[in-house]
Amino acid sequence: MSVAHVPVMLAEVLDLLRPAEGRTYLDATFGGGGYTQAILETAACTVFAIDRDPDAIARGAALSARHAGRLHLLEGRFGDMVSLLEAEGVTALDGVVFDVGVSSFQLDEAERGFSFRADGPLDMRMGRAGETAADLVNTLDERALATLLLEFGEERHARRVARAILRARAEAPITTTARLAAIVRGAVPPAHDGIDPATRSFQGLRIAVNDELGELARGIEAAIGLLAPAGRIVAVSFHSLEDRIVKRALGAAAGRGGNPSRHDPAALAAPAAPPVFALLTAKPLRPTEAETIANPRARSARLRAAERIREAA
Repeated sequence: MSVAHVPVMLAEVLDLLRPAEGRTYLDATFGGGGYTQAILETAACTVFAIDRDPDAIARGAALSARHAGRLHLLEGRFGDMVSLLEAEGVTALDGVVFDVGVSSFQLDEAERGFSFRADGPLDMRMGRAGETAADLVNTLDERALATLLLEFGEERHARRVARAILRARAEAPITTTARLAAIVRGAVPPAHDGIDPATRSFQGLRIAVNDELGELARGIEAAIGLLAPAGRIVAVSFHSLEDRIVKRALGAAAGRGGNPSRHDPAALAAPAAPPVFALLTAKPLRPTEAETIANPRARSARLRAAERIREAA
């Protein structure tokens, strides 16, 4: 049974997003609807909310009914937000919020196959289409599997885990989360920090199955392009791979891409156009100690935000 969804760093998100009456906002990662509900209750505004998970859209029906005409749920990928919003007649936004990664509901439902803490089918798809995690662990060769675990899971023992997976699948296909977790735990030394040895491998597979990093890069760029002057983007990420994408995209929009060397011919070119965004967070904000105690899933959260200060040249 799923626990109640707790939106991470909600007070900080609202403080930076600044919902205002008559404005239009996008919750790019609807999930449990925590941010959307808070935005709607803060100001008499309109919210569009995207999620690729049909279960999330179905859960949002009651919230949509309570805010009839103000909440519009859109099933799809947030990387496709431009076309999804254009279909609704929306071409500009006053604010966008992202809560990146797997949702509490997906983690807590064993049948979705995201968690190594409960046995279930090895699925991990946020939507209902495409390859599953079982497809990857049972078909990729050792090198490809090790690369996936290293790049997306940041698993230092990726080659050892990949070899263990290949040995196990030679005996029988790996189809459940419990069996995969046991295989990984048998290949990875216990961590001194108490983190389950299966954590990084499960993260890597989940990211690969859902193309999470590619989707995030597309989504952040799309949001940057959709924001009207004074519009704000707020993004909450949960590991360094996600945070790096957000940092680079917002930094580039704010003209923080770095200057060319004086020995580089590019340095002789005309000055770059002034930045169209200003960073609202010089460094990522982190959750308070009180929040991490109340909601342990918030402990790794990093929040970055920026505001459009002018139209692009």
